[in-house]
Amino acid sequence: MKSKIHRCNCRKTWSIQNRKTRLTASTVLLNGKWIAEIKPERTCNPKGFVSTNSIQNIIFNPAIELVEQFVKVTKLIYDKNNVNFNVNQGEYLYFAEDGSCYILRKK
Repeated sequence: MKSKIHRCNCRKTWSIQNRKTRLTASTVLLNGKWIAEIKPERTCNPKGFVSTNSIQNIIFNPAIELVEQFVKVTKLIYDKNNVNFNVNQGEYLYFAEDGSCYILRKK
């Protein structure tokens, strides 16, 4: 089932939702393939989010030891004004508590 992940800045949490549920977490590790989606025609935010087809690859509030198995390659950056991402797909992501999103690779 397709899940979408985006930042809820009003509550300073990450929101993970699919057609059945909506969950929030302070940090999220996406241990699988993802794609960046944009919907510029939407009238409300979010117009850009990350989506994945397997909910079992989403780890809510992961332990530090689990995150340390990866190397931060670069940040995934969403340009709110132009409604686009700097990278469109990948395999691992870490959504940090401060609102940053990092593209990862295994050590």
